[in-house]
Amino acid sequence: MQQSFLRIAPDVKLGRDVKVFAFVNLYGCEIDDESKIGTFVEIQKGARIGKRCKISSHTFICEGVTIEDGVFVGHSVTFINDLYPKATANGGGLQTEADWECRPTRVKAGASIGSGATILCGVTIGEGAIIGAGSVVTKDVEAKTVVAGNPARVLRRLA
Repeated sequence: MQQSFLRIAPDVKLGRDVKVFAFVNLYGCEIDDESKIGTFVEIQKGARIGKRCKISSHTFICEGVTIEDGVFVGHSVTFINDLYPKATANGGGLQTEADWECRPTRVKAGASIGSGATILCGVTIGEGAIIGAGSVVTKDVEAKTVVAGNPARVLRRLA
């Protein structure tokens, strides 16, 4: 692993045997034991990744996202943490952190998120749930449920 191709801030907490691949940007986040972080992933401050997770390449995990143990996140998955994003504040200047509300998102243990999915803020994805590739998750997903589409809809329940 060549450190020159990694951006890991000093405030990042890495657990035991975490694997981080090249061209990754990590700051202010926590990544627990034995998780793998793929190439071209960004994980922002305040995000938490549990044990034995796999975060595939080109994924963006923003502030406010908690991913529990044993979760698979496919390639190019995007999490969103602002329900009404804007570039400027009411006065016309660029927004600062004081101008918006970070809405937390939780992905529970054993869930699987397919490549290219977008997860809107404020949702919970239940234990063992499966999100189909390319889906847009706009509301909570129950445990052991398969959803897909835009917006994501229930396809079936798992035993």
